[in-house]
Amino acid sequence: MRSFGYPELWFIVEAAKWTLALSVIAFVGGSLLGLVVALSRTAEAAWPRRLATGFIKLFQGTPLLLQLFLIFFGAPVFGLEINPWVAAGAALIFNSAAFLGEIWRGCIEAIPRGQWEAAQALSLSYVDRMRDVILPQAFKIAVPPTVGYLVQIIKGTSLAAIIGFTEVTRAGQIINNATFEPLLVFSVVAAVYFVLCWPLSLLAARMERRQAAALAR
Repeated sequence: MRSFGYPELWFIVEAAKWTLALSVIAFVGGSLLGLVVALSRTAEAAWPRRLATGFIKLFQGTPLLLQLFLIFFGAPVFGLEINPWVAAGAALIFNSAAFLGEIWRGCIEAIPRGQWEAAQALSLSYVDRMRDVILPQAFKIAVPPTVGYLVQIIKGTSLAAIIGFTEVTRAGQIINNATFEPLLVFSVVAAVYFVLCWPLSLLAARMERRQAAALAR
C-alpha cells in the first residue's frame, strides 16, 4: 500500500483529458443526431414524428448505465468486437441525442406561430422555412439549455468507469485501490468534476439571464 501524493494526484487530474475527449465526442455526435431527432419531431409527416418519439422514449426511459452495459456486453453476442471507447461514445451519443433532440424540439416549437405562418405565406418549402426562418431563431433560444446540458454530459461520462474506460472516476478507483484512502481520493475526483462543470453552469445561467432580459424589452 502506498500513500496519496503528487503522482497519484496528477494521475487523476491527467485523466480529465479523457473525460473531456469523451464529452466532446458525446456532445458533437449527440448534437448531430439530436438535430435529426428534433426536426423529425416537428416534421409535417407522421412517420418521422413516431420514429423520433420512440427513440426519445427508449433512451430517456432507460438508465444510461444500462445502455452502456447493453452496448458493451451486447455487441460481442452479435460477433462485434467493441472497446470501452466505442461503447462509451455510442451510449453517450444516443443518450445525449434523445435529450438534446427534445430540448431543441421545444425551442423550435417556441417560435411564435406568426413566424411559421409568414414563412408559409411566402410559399417557402418546409426545408426553406426551417433553414431560413425557424432554426436561426430557435438557435438563439437553444444555446443556454444546450450549454447547461453539456454539464450533464460531462458528469455522465463518469459511468463509463464501470466498463473500464479510464476517465476521472476510473482513475480515482485505481488510485483508491492502491492507497486505500477513499475520502481523500474521491474528494479530489469531485473537485476535478467541479472545476470542469462549474464554469459551464455559470455560463448557462448568465446566458439565461441575458435571454430573459432581452425578451422582457
